Amino acid sequence: MFGRKIPVFKLLGFTVSIDLSWIIIAVLAAWSLSTGFFPIKIKDLPQGTYWAMGIVGALGLFASIVAHEFAHSLVARRLGTPMKGITLFLFGGVSEMEDEPGSAGAEFAIAVVGPLSSIAIAGGFYLAWLAGRGTLSGPVNGVLGYLAM
Repeated sequence: MFGRKIPVFKLLGFTVSIDLSWIIIAVLAAWSLSTGFFPIKIKDLPQGTYWAMGIVGALGLFASIVAHEFAHSLVARRLGTPMKGITLFLFGGVSEMEDEPGSAGAEFAIAVVGPLSSIAIAGGFYLAWLAGRGTLSGPVNGVLGYLAM
């Protein structure tokens, strides 16, 4: 399915890899956040601050994708579906199953836990954004707001 996968780390028995196509998206995400999104949302910051926000925002986005895929993988493993690992690629991420789920119910549980985890992650960033209004700096809260979105 993928071209060249590069293992990045292993956690909870899952190897997380990136496909070379992911590098394109990582650079584009950081660039677009740094030169477009954050300068429009938060005015008059130094360009270096926008770049730091863009890089942290892109890393937060990809960490959220990994957490989403971990949710799929953990539920799959718990329901008896062997998993190969997780790969980030051009269009996001994928949990790689070694075999099909044992039942339609298991397949549904594996599928639905990803979006539920994304909602929980967004909610966590939103609560952090709310808590930081007035106390955290504009750049920090700007990144939290982006990640909540």
